Amino acid sequence: MLKPITREKLEQLIPLIATGQQYAYYWGKWSDLLNRLLISVVAVLVVLILGLLFGDQGGALILLLGGIASLYWLWFPVYQASLRNAASRRFKYAGFWRGKVLEVFLTEELIGEEETVNQRGELVIIENRERWINLVLGDETGFEVEVQAPLQRIYKAIAPGQTAELLVLSNQSDLGRINKISDAYIPKQNLWVGQYPYIQRDVFMEVSRQLGGVSPSRVNNRSRNRNIKRRDR
Repeated sequence: MLKPITREKLEQLIPLIATGQQYAYYWGKWSDLLNRLLISVVAVLVVLILGLLFGDQGGALILLLGGIASLYWLWFPVYQASLRNAASRRFKYAGFWRGKVLEVFLTEELIGEEETVNQRGELVIIENRERWINLVLGDETGFEVEVQAPLQRIYKAIAPGQTAELLVLSNQSDLGRINKISDAYIPKQNLWVGQYPYIQRDVFMEVSRQLGGVSPSRVNNRSRNRNIKRRDR
Protein backbone atom coordinates (compact mmCIF):
# COMPACT_ATOMS: atom_id res chain seq x y z
CA MET A 1 0.00 0.00 0.00
CA LEU A 2 1.06 3.55 -0.69
CA LYS A 3 -0.64 6.43 1.07
CA PRO A 4 0.31 10.08 0.35
CA ILE A 5 0.94 12.20 3.43
CA THR A 6 0.71 15.95 3.92
CA ARG A 7 3.61 18.38 3.82
CA GLU A 8 3.01 19.15 7.48
CA LYS A 9 3.36 15.49 8.40
CA LEU A 10 6.50 15.17 6.29
CA GLU A 11 8.11 18.03 8.20
CA GLN A 12 7.23 16.29 11.46
CA LEU A 13 8.74 13.03 10.22
CA ILE A 14 11.93 14.72 9.00
CA PRO A 15 12.61 17.58 11.44
CA LEU A 16 14.77 20.55 10.64
CA ILE A 17 17.08 19.91 13.59
CA ALA A 18 18.78 16.56 14.15
CA THR A 19 17.01 13.88 16.19
CA GLY A 20 18.76 11.95 18.94
CA GLN A 21 19.36 8.95 16.67
CA GLN A 22 20.78 11.18 13.95
CA TYR A 23 23.07 12.93 16.40
CA ALA A 24 24.33 9.55 17.65
CA TYR A 25 24.95 8.43 14.06
CA TYR A 26 27.19 11.42 13.32
CA TRP A 27 28.82 11.32 16.73
CA GLY A 28 30.76 8.37 15.37
CA LYS A 29 33.52 6.40 17.02
CA TRP A 30 36.24 7.53 19.42
CA SER A 31 38.49 8.30 16.47
CA ASP A 32 35.85 10.67 15.07
CA LEU A 33 35.54 12.41 18.44
CA LEU A 34 39.32 12.78 18.72
CA ASN A 35 39.46 14.29 15.23
CA ARG A 36 36.80 16.85 16.16
CA LEU A 37 38.59 17.67 19.41
CA LEU A 38 41.81 18.24 17.48
CA ILE A 39 40.03 20.57 15.08
CA SER A 40 38.53 22.43 18.06
CA VAL A 41 41.96 22.92 19.64
CA VAL A 42 43.49 24.17 16.38
CA ALA A 43 40.53 26.48 15.74
CA VAL A 44 40.77 27.97 19.25
CA LEU A 45 44.49 28.60 18.76
CA VAL A 46 43.77 30.39 15.48
CA VAL A 47 41.13 32.53 17.19
CA LEU A 48 43.56 33.40 20.00
CA ILE A 49 46.18 34.45 17.45
CA LEU A 50 43.61 36.63 15.69
CA GLY A 51 42.71 38.14 19.06
CA LEU A 52 46.36 39.09 19.67
CA LEU A 53 46.62 40.63 16.20
CA PHE A 54 43.46 42.74 16.41
CA GLY A 55 43.60 43.53 20.12
CA ASP A 56 40.48 45.13 21.60
CA GLN A 57 39.05 46.10 18.22
CA GLY A 58 37.30 42.80 17.62
CA GLY A 59 36.86 41.68 21.21
CA ALA A 60 33.20 40.62 20.95
CA LEU A 61 33.69 38.87 17.63
CA ILE A 62 36.79 37.04 18.84
CA LEU A 63 34.94 35.90 21.95
CA LEU A 64 32.06 34.58 19.81
CA LEU A 65 34.38 32.78 17.41
CA GLY A 66 36.28 31.31 20.33
CA GLY A 67 33.10 29.88 21.83
CA ILE A 68 32.04 28.37 18.51
CA ALA A 69 35.48 26.89 17.90
CA SER A 70 35.79 25.43 21.39
CA LEU A 71 32.47 23.59 21.03
CA TYR A 72 33.02 22.39 17.46
CA TRP A 73 33.42 18.79 18.67
CA LEU A 74 29.94 18.99 20.21
CA TRP A 75 27.84 20.86 17.62
CA PHE A 76 29.31 19.55 14.37
CA PRO A 77 27.29 16.25 14.43
CA VAL A 78 24.10 18.33 14.77
CA TYR A 79 25.17 20.41 11.77
CA GLN A 80 25.88 17.33 9.64
CA ALA A 81 22.56 15.68 10.45
CA SER A 82 20.63 18.91 9.94
CA LEU A 83 22.15 19.32 6.48
CA ARG A 84 21.07 15.79 5.61
CA ASN A 85 17.57 16.49 6.91
CA ALA A 86 17.39 19.66 4.83
CA ALA A 87 18.30 17.69 1.70
CA SER A 88 15.42 15.26 2.36
CA ARG A 89 12.96 18.06 3.15
CA ARG A 90 13.59 19.59 -0.28
CA PHE A 91 11.40 16.91 -1.85
CA LYS A 92 7.89 18.27 -2.33
CA TYR A 93 5.85 15.13 -1.71
CA ALA A 94 5.98 12.06 0.48
CA GLY A 95 4.09 8.86 1.06
CA PHE A 96 3.76 6.11 3.63
CA TRP A 97 4.52 2.74 2.02
CA ARG A 98 3.68 -0.68 3.45
CA GLY A 99 4.74 -3.97 1.87
CA LYS A 100 6.37 -7.29 2.69
CA VAL A 101 9.87 -8.60 3.14
CA LEU A 102 10.46 -10.65 -0.01
CA GLU A 103 14.05 -11.72 0.55
CA VAL A 104 16.78 -11.49 3.17
CA PHE A 105 20.44 -12.06 2.33
CA LEU A 106 23.91 -11.06 3.54
CA THR A 107 26.76 -9.41 1.64
CA GLU A 108 30.24 -8.13 2.43
CA GLU A 109 30.50 -4.43 1.66
CA LEU A 110 33.64 -2.37 1.20
CA ILE A 111 33.52 0.40 3.81
CA GLY A 112 37.01 1.83 3.37
CA GLU A 113 40.58 1.35 2.31
CA GLU A 114 43.85 1.87 4.16
CA GLU A 115 47.30 2.30 2.67
CA THR A 116 50.25 0.72 4.43
CA VAL A 117 53.79 -0.40 3.65
CA ASN A 118 54.85 -4.03 3.95
CA GLN A 119 58.25 -5.32 5.12
CA ARG A 120 59.69 -4.95 1.63
CA GLY A 121 58.74 -1.29 1.45
CA GLU A 122 55.91 -1.88 -1.00
CA LEU A 123 52.68 0.09 -0.81
CA VAL A 124 49.79 -2.20 0.10
CA ILE A 125 46.11 -1.30 0.08
CA ILE A 126 44.03 -3.04 2.73
CA GLU A 127 40.29 -3.25 2.16
CA ASN A 128 38.01 -2.91 5.16
CA ARG A 129 34.89 -4.98 4.62
CA GLU A 130 31.82 -5.42 6.78
CA ARG A 131 28.91 -7.87 6.68
CA TRP A 132 25.61 -6.22 5.81
CA ILE A 133 22.03 -7.38 5.78
CA ASN A 134 20.00 -6.78 2.62
CA LEU A 135 16.20 -6.70 2.55
CA VAL A 136 14.26 -6.85 -0.69
CA LEU A 137 10.85 -5.29 0.00
CA GLY A 138 7.85 -5.37 -2.29
CA ASP A 139 4.08 -5.01 -2.54
CA GLU A 140 1.20 -6.51 -4.46
CA THR A 141 1.76 -4.22 -7.45
CA GLY A 142 5.25 -5.57 -8.14
CA PHE A 143 7.10 -2.54 -6.79
CA GLU A 144 10.37 -3.59 -5.14
CA VAL A 145 13.12 -1.75 -3.27
CA GLU A 146 16.23 -2.87 -1.44
CA VAL A 147 17.35 -1.64 1.97
CA GLN A 148 20.82 -2.26 3.42
CA ALA A 149 22.32 -1.94 6.88
CA PRO A 150 25.37 -3.16 8.80
CA LEU A 151 24.58 -6.58 10.23
CA GLN A 152 23.41 -6.80 13.85
CA ARG A 153 22.31 -9.81 15.89
CA ILE A 154 18.81 -8.44 16.37
CA TYR A 155 18.23 -8.67 12.63
CA LYS A 156 18.16 -12.48 12.85
CA ALA A 157 14.45 -12.23 13.65
CA ILE A 158 13.64 -10.72 10.25
CA ALA A 159 12.17 -13.18 7.77
CA PRO A 160 10.41 -13.15 4.39
CA GLY A 161 6.69 -12.49 4.66
CA GLN A 162 6.92 -9.98 7.48
CA THR A 163 5.38 -6.53 7.03
CA ALA A 164 7.76 -3.68 6.24
CA GLU A 165 7.06 0.06 6.24
CA LEU A 166 9.01 3.11 5.12
CA LEU A 167 8.72 6.70 3.94
CA VAL A 168 9.08 7.52 0.24
CA LEU A 169 10.00 10.96 -1.11
CA SER A 170 9.23 12.39 -4.53
CA ASN A 171 8.96 15.61 -6.52
CA GLN A 172 5.82 14.38 -8.29
CA SER A 173 2.42 14.85 -6.71
CA ASP A 174 1.25 11.37 -7.77
CA LEU A 175 4.45 9.82 -6.39
CA GLY A 176 5.08 8.52 -9.89
CA ARG A 177 8.83 8.63 -9.42
CA ILE A 178 10.37 7.83 -6.06
CA ASN A 179 13.59 9.76 -5.51
CA LYS A 180 14.45 8.65 -1.99
CA ILE A 181 13.40 6.20 0.70
CA SER A 182 13.88 6.18 4.45
CA ASP A 183 15.11 3.38 6.65
CA ALA A 184 12.59 0.54 6.93
CA TYR A 185 10.48 -0.40 9.95
CA ILE A 186 9.54 -4.03 10.69
CA PRO A 187 6.51 -3.73 13.04
CA LYS A 188 6.36 -7.38 14.12
CA GLN A 189 9.90 -7.23 15.52
CA ASN A 190 9.90 -3.49 16.29
CA LEU A 191 13.12 -3.17 14.31
CA TRP A 192 14.53 -0.42 12.10
CA VAL A 193 16.79 -1.34 9.21
CA GLY A 194 18.82 1.18 7.26
CA GLN A 195 22.10 2.95 6.93
CA TYR A 196 20.84 6.22 8.43
CA PRO A 197 17.91 7.07 10.77
CA TYR A 198 16.12 9.48 8.44
CA ILE A 199 12.86 9.94 10.29
CA GLN A 200 11.37 10.80 13.65
CA ARG A 201 10.49 7.27 14.66
CA ASP A 202 7.76 7.91 17.21
CA VAL A 203 5.92 10.09 14.66
CA PHE A 204 6.28 7.40 11.98
CA MET A 205 4.87 4.69 14.25
CA GLU A 206 1.91 6.94 15.04
CA VAL A 207 1.28 7.35 11.29
CA SER A 208 1.55 3.57 10.94
CA ARG A 209 -1.10 3.04 13.63
CA GLN A 210 -3.41 5.62 12.07
CA LEU A 211 -3.17 3.95 8.67
CA GLY A 212 -3.48 0.42 10.03
CA GLY A 213 -6.97 -0.05 8.62
CA VAL A 214 -6.62 2.07 5.51
CA SER A 215 -7.07 0.32 2.20
CA PRO A 216 -4.24 0.51 -0.35
CA SER A 217 -3.86 3.88 -2.01
CA ARG A 218 -5.43 4.24 -5.44
CA VAL A 219 -2.33 5.75 -6.94
CA ASN A 220 -2.17 5.42 -10.75
CA ASN A 221 -0.76 1.98 -11.56
CA ARG A 222 1.89 3.43 -13.82
CA SER A 223 3.32 5.20 -10.78
CA ARG A 224 4.20 1.82 -9.27
CA ASN A 225 6.88 1.23 -11.90
CA ARG A 226 9.14 3.55 -10.01
CA ASN A 227 12.74 4.26 -10.85
CA ILE A 228 14.82 3.94 -7.73
CA LYS A 229 18.30 2.72 -6.99
CA ARG A 230 18.44 -0.81 -5.68
CA ARG A 231 20.53 0.29 -2.75
CA ASP A 232 19.77 3.12 -0.35
CA ARG A 233 23.10 4.88 0.14
